Amino acid sequence: MNSTMYETTTATRATHPSSLFPQITRCKSIAQLNQIHAHFIKTGLVRDPLAAAEILKFLSLSNHRDVNYARKFFAQIREPNCFSWNTVIRAFAEADDDDSQNDSDCYKNPFEAFLYFCQMCSDGFVEPNRFTFPSVLKACTKTARLQEGKQVHGFVVKLGLDSDEFVASNLVRMYVMCGLMEDAYVLFMKNVSEYDNPSKLPRDKRTQEGNVVLWNVMIDGYVRLGDLKASRELFDNMPQRSVVSWNVMISGYAQNGQFKEAIEMFHDMQMGDIPPNYVTLVSVLPAISRLGALELGKWVHLYAEKNEIEINDVLGSALIDMYSKCGNIEKAVQLFERIHNKKNVITWSAVIGGLAMHGRANDALKYFRRMQQASVTPSDVVYIGLLSACSHAGLVEEGRSVFNHMFNFAGLEPRIEHYGCMVDLLGRAGLLEEAEQLILNMPIQQDDVIWKALLGACKMHGNIEMGERVAGILMGLFPRDSGSYVALSNIFASRGNWEGVAEVRLKMKEMDIRKDPGCSWIEVDGVIHEFLVEDDSHPRAKEIHSMLEEISNRLRSVGYRPNTTQLLLNMDEEDKENALHYHSERIAIAFGLLSTSPQTPLRIVKNLRVCEDCHSSIKLISEIYKRKIIVRDRKRFHHFENGACSCMDYW
Repeated sequence: MNSTMYETTTATRATHPSSLFPQITRCKSIAQLNQIHAHFIKTGLVRDPLAAAEILKFLSLSNHRDVNYARKFFAQIREPNCFSWNTVIRAFAEADDDDSQNDSDCYKNPFEAFLYFCQMCSDGFVEPNRFTFPSVLKACTKTARLQEGKQVHGFVVKLGLDSDEFVASNLVRMYVMCGLMEDAYVLFMKNVSEYDNPSKLPRDKRTQEGNVVLWNVMIDGYVRLGDLKASRELFDNMPQRSVVSWNVMISGYAQNGQFKEAIEMFHDMQMGDIPPNYVTLVSVLPAISRLGALELGKWVHLYAEKNEIEINDVLGSALIDMYSKCGNIEKAVQLFERIHNKKNVITWSAVIGGLAMHGRANDALKYFRRMQQASVTPSDVVYIGLLSACSHAGLVEEGRSVFNHMFNFAGLEPRIEHYGCMVDLLGRAGLLEEAEQLILNMPIQQDDVIWKALLGACKMHGNIEMGERVAGILMGLFPRDSGSYVALSNIFASRGNWEGVAEVRLKMKEMDIRKDPGCSWIEVDGVIHEFLVEDDSHPRAKEIHSMLEEISNRLRSVGYRPNTTQLLLNMDEEDKENALHYHSERIAIAFGLLSTSPQTPLRIVKNLRVCEDCHSSIKLISEIYKRKIIVRDRKRFHHFENGACSCMDYW
């Protein structure tokens, strides 16, 4: 029988109920396969190439595969046909794709696929075909064997298979994954140029699918390089798209910090004819979380349930994280309780981190105890959540206990994030010297975040001497980072030292260092609105300005007086007060009051830490307008209601 014909008929028959070997098709375990194998040996059927190929296929590619067993079985086949060679090559190329298989690691080297390919070629009995090369190239890609991959490429050209869509896509993928985008692009253009005219688009399904895969590989390559402009240009020019095309772009935007673009891409996908899948939801949820787009997050959750997409530990954790970061910690906890299998640490990490973010330290510690009772081993991320929770609540002794437990009982080496949480905890509590000693004596390299935590504590407690020292260290280590200059200016401004403020501002000007602008987001009717400080670019800017004036007047009527000590400019008091009124979170709140019905909660996300004056004024706004206002700043959540904040003014 012609090997290529056999390749096709066997692949079809493997899933067809009329298989010549239904006992293999119905096989549910390796133990059952052992019995069938023994029977085939006894009857001599094992010498039938078709029977041998079916057994090898089960051992190599089924859900119960055993690659070591497949290797031994293949060695006993006297004259393997092309299908059998391709099966064993594919088995090793994909051997480490699925962690659920039982083979030990020593049997899971993808490069062994290339060695089998070499043996196939040297034996000379069977010539490789278009089904051989995708697996061989995948093995070269996974093991970063570029030189071997180039040799395979030459053989592909020699056999005239370089125009096959799936061979071509794996060639392109190899060059992409090895970082040779120019070579990948040349191959890509060679294979897609004939389809520039829509009338020349391939008609058969296999060619269409291969063509889409080729485009997806190139798009993914540019995403990996962070070149979202090039990947978007390719995406927009695709003659056909698959769900993978959308997923690559959505995850690419999200992973590169372009969260609005990720959500816009998801909206475009919703309007098309390709429905989101599990990967789509997992990819878009981080962007939704970052921007606090709660309504869109609810839609994703409902979509998963309606379409029977399993809310497993990964998707469940992403949804818990989304609800937490969108301000609905109650829904996050409720979802956690509904997840049946809580054996994955990431699920516990998500709920503990969420509780920490909302300042619910005691609840976070309670869930940690539940986690221990469930015999789930905590990860270092869990301890970051616990230490953060203790820091937000001022639980110094509990934080020390958690830090010691991580080191002495869990056997985990503290990372810079854990030390940062401890410095923040000690600094907020006024233990500045202890915090500084912890930084100086820790066994790993300090970063800017940990010194900034101490600098923020110096400002909070008015320790100018230490603040200047710490700021000097930061400026020496990270001279282009605006954070240390701004923090030092804040310390000087809070003490009325305008000469010190002027010196810092002059230095920033000389070095062309600019402060990160305040930016806030609010979601209204499923649309995310973004506001910068003193922003007047919104279509409803005049209405927003009028509402800000109304808010200012109503605040004054109840005795509110602005706290202008943090402004870095030496201006008269009236100008300072006006500047405070146009902070980005206040503009977002004004827009929210204009755009939502009475008593609707307002949810704001801000990129910086909320200032003391905004914190005080939002408490009053919540009481005056009878609104619950939930603000997520760079540090934590603030739940404002009836004139009070959930942080108890400790943040």
